[in-house]
Amino acid sequence: MEVLPEIRLNAIHPPLDPRPLERRVGLIVLATDHTTEPDFRRLVASERIGVYVARIPYANPTTPENLRRMQPTLTAGAALILPDEPLDAICYSCTSASVVIGDGEVEAAIRAAKPGIPAVTPTMAARRGLQALGAKKISVLTPYTIETSRPMAAYFAGHGFEIASFTCLGFEDDREMARISPAALIELAREATARHADALFVSCTALRAALAAPAIEKAIGRPVVTSNLATAWNCLRLCGETGPRDEFGRLMTLPLPRD
Repeated sequence: MEVLPEIRLNAIHPPLDPRPLERRVGLIVLATDHTTEPDFRRLVASERIGVYVARIPYANPTTPENLRRMQPTLTAGAALILPDEPLDAICYSCTSASVVIGDGEVEAAIRAAKPGIPAVTPTMAARRGLQALGAKKISVLTPYTIETSRPMAAYFAGHGFEIASFTCLGFEDDREMARISPAALIELAREATARHADALFVSCTALRAALAAPAIEKAIGRPVVTSNLATAWNCLRLCGETGPRDEFGRLMTLPLPRD
């Protein structure tokens, strides 16, 4: 019979740091999302900032009706991220759903679980990014169908942006959107940018557009805002990270504008 060693309880209790990491960013992503977590690991996470993720149910195709069905799950998803502990920011990573549900409704659902925590959506962050860049006339590129793109066009027009051009790719499945290569996105962005646009917005957190952002800016000669680039920038600024990171594009050199 195996004899177990005596287990001794150490009488000295080690001191505890206030937090394992100084800053905390919560991230709510779709069950089907391939892209947001890798982007936030690259753009946001560091020895100072931790990124903590919860996934919520989502079923393709990407239609306004399916996107709207996520709203009841947002509070429960937010509650799963470090329960009863404060965060410095919490991001819901779905651009098209933020449009059809509404930024305010998304914020309210998140704050029901995390009161007082700044909530970020891709559309909200994109507006702030375009404002920081001084863009008034924009081109927009989405991977969605025309049906799902229409609310996106109405959203930006309703917030005072002049839409110089709007291009969509007709995809219905966000898992396929994630398979569009960054190199292909550069060429698509070049074709989608109107000559008189101040900037390009590339919508969808599934797209690997943040990887391509610096190359897109070189190709079109104008700044670019992507969904994940905008939310990462917004979350970094909420965590007090103000240093320029121009290797990720012009947006990452700018401060967060005042609302």
